Amino acid sequence: MSLAAVLADAAARRPGHPAVVFGPETWTYRQLWLGARRYAAVLAARGVTAGGTVALLLPNSPRFPMAYFGALALGATVVPVHGLLKAGEIEYVLRDSGADVLVCADELLGEGAAGAGRAGVAVLPVSELAERAGRATPIERYVPRAPGDVAVVLYTSGTTGRPKGAMLTHAGLTMNITVTMLSPFRFGPEDVLLGALPLFHTFGQVCGMGVCFRAGATLVLMPSFTAAGAAELLAAHRCTVFMGVPTMFLALLEAGPPSGGVLERAYSGGAALPVKVLEDFEAAFGCPIYEGYGMTETSPVIAYNQPGLPRRPGTVGLPVWGVEAEIARPEPEDRVDLAPAGEVGEIVVRGHNLMAGYLGRPAATAAAVVDGWFRTGDLGVKDQDGYLTLVDRKKDMVVRGGYNVYPREVEEVLARHPAVAQVAVLGVPDARYGEEVCAVVRATEEAEAGPALGAAISAWSRERMAAYKYPRRVEFVDEFPVGPSGKVLKRELAARYERRAA
Repeated sequence: MSLAAVLADAAARRPGHPAVVFGPETWTYRQLWLGARRYAAVLAARGVTAGGTVALLLPNSPRFPMAYFGALALGATVVPVHGLLKAGEIEYVLRDSGADVLVCADELLGEGAAGAGRAGVAVLPVSELAERAGRATPIERYVPRAPGDVAVVLYTSGTTGRPKGAMLTHAGLTMNITVTMLSPFRFGPEDVLLGALPLFHTFGQVCGMGVCFRAGATLVLMPSFTAAGAAELLAAHRCTVFMGVPTMFLALLEAGPPSGGVLERAYSGGAALPVKVLEDFEAAFGCPIYEGYGMTETSPVIAYNQPGLPRRPGTVGLPVWGVEAEIARPEPEDRVDLAPAGEVGEIVVRGHNLMAGYLGRPAATAAAVVDGWFRTGDLGVKDQDGYLTLVDRKKDMVVRGGYNVYPREVEEVLARHPAVAQVAVLGVPDARYGEEVCAVVRATEEAEAGPALGAAISAWSRERMAAYKYPRRVEFVDEFPVGPSGKVLKRELAARYERRAA
């Protein structure tokens, strides 16, 4: 088998159907698969063989899927590299993954070539790859691999140290794509997906590109997300599906729905979506949002609210087919002790979606996969019907005076304050209580950010939650630091306000 079959099969079934729309140009499935096989021929001429490793430092464009599936077609492992990394960070990924070559966007060669040079890895500018591919004889067909062979290595964000490479197999990725195509994403060949997520990230790469191609549908690809650009493309291409992270839904809400849009459903992931945002978006855009949950290490989807089943806003729904998600007591960490419904604990996962392990890190793999269950590091709770609710990351929990405060719970309340456009809650050092609850707020345009509003928000929240939960400290920002997928980087906020507290 091969993950490359996702594109190859669509090209065989629907050769003339639009696969990718990018700017004014359209690539059919025939053209995209032909391009991938030509890219493969060029990579083969550069010495890439089955079992080799090809790193990709590429932004969103049709060249990404052609390079991605071209490398897979040779039987090589693909290592997508985060598009915002600096030379030293790129060097680390290339060394750690054992990459044979880095396919690099011309505009990223400044950092990419420097990092590759330090790592002793050959660089192939994507413009050169494309030019040579135009003259190359395409390989005939993809190289089959064993189901357990590694197809893709995706690096974690490194919030707890150096990034680790999660090894995702041909079988695991193919299963996750095929299962989620049916539910929750319910993709059909006539669907049109607005691809606003970065393809080097698991959400955009697997749930977006992979599911879309598996269904033989059309991917309208954005170079990067802007609310105005997304609204324009939603209407111009009559997109039926949108996938995004909460910050994207907030931005679209502020921009307003496009006239003439036919959006049928939207999917949120990557971070918790405040129920207030979900409600406002559904009212404005006239389509449901299905919120779900996944991780890099789980290929990525774990659970989702799903069409055809009751949606429960505020939850991430039910585990997808073939995947178990349960709650384990946080201690002890060397075994999994499952907790009953209603008890908060660590979310543990097992099923077809689990990674093969962390590349070159057997000890880290053994710590993460215990008794066959993957310990996610996320706190959650399941109800009697099996619906999963994310409480927070274990590391994000605030301990104030001995009491546990879950930031997401506080954020859900604060999101309903009329002056709050966006909020992130975190803990800051406090001499008396150990940690104090701090709300970082982006105020609405009508509100005047400052001490008076901060005091009002704190007083308002005091009336709506327990005394140990409400934020005594309210800070204001014009915008939040976000990663390339649009997820708020709480660790940067925490570092900023920890310094101020000191």
